[in-house]
Amino acid sequence: MSQKKQTDSLKKSKRKSLGAWIVVMILAIFWILVAFVPFLFMVVTGFKQKIETIMYGAFHMPEKFFPDNYISIVTDPQFWNYFKNSVIVLIISLVILLFISACAAYPLSRFNFKMRTPIYFMIVAAMSVPMHVTLIPVFQMTIGMGLYDTIWAMIPPNVAFATPISVFILTGFMDSIPRELEEAADIDGCGRYKRFFQVILPLSKPGLSTLAIYNGVNIWNEFIFAFTLTQSEENRTLPLALWNYQGQYSTNTAMIMACLTLSVLPMIILFIFMQDKLVKGMMAGAVKG
Repeated sequence: MSQKKQTDSLKKSKRKSLGAWIVVMILAIFWILVAFVPFLFMVVTGFKQKIETIMYGAFHMPEKFFPDNYISIVTDPQFWNYFKNSVIVLIISLVILLFISACAAYPLSRFNFKMRTPIYFMIVAAMSVPMHVTLIPVFQMTIGMGLYDTIWAMIPPNVAFATPISVFILTGFMDSIPRELEEAADIDGCGRYKRFFQVILPLSKPGLSTLAIYNGVNIWNEFIFAFTLTQSEENRTLPLALWNYQGQYSTNTAMIMACLTLSVLPMIILFIFMQDKLVKGMMAGAVKG
């Protein structure tokens, strides 16, 4: 009877594991369809002629692939000017953001001082503030600082609105770093600043990489502040390139989709090369001690 019970329990566990595997596969296929089909639609539509998007509808396959949309965008100097501005804003914003977030997260995770809890709660509460609420004040501050219609006007909002979530994540990540490492560095003669730059910061690279990818995508795709704080063509970023293919009475859908495809390619390539660091950062931040 005991062997029979063991056999029955083994069969039940196999059926449960098979059922769980089937559910996971169904969800994975559904997620692939949800994520991949819109991207495929965007790429294929970029190969259509403008008249095809008007006559046959959005989901009609192109009768003949028309690469001139992509060629005209790639050979347009204005597109590369948008691209250059986006890269400059992205790099400078990320460097400032990660440095400020690391400097703020370190004392919150390591030191016990009187205002630690209120400051931490204020940072967490700041995560709930919608950026659109601050659009007019930020616009007025930008004009007052003389930064309006420059690429530098977009850097402070990008840093300010990404700092709370970055500090929150990095604080939890630094909590997982063993304190014994700092104590050993302290015995070796490292001061507070050396401990931060030579021990904590190198060990926080997985968390910093995760934040760089997460915030990099948001900064790269940021539209509302770029549209509000810039006016001239030479100072606008890549998301605003779409306005070149949209008129008052007509829209070149094929050109817009081609431009969107070329705009998201850098982030896709970045994710392909850094996905291992993203997974390591998420896993390392989830494990304490």
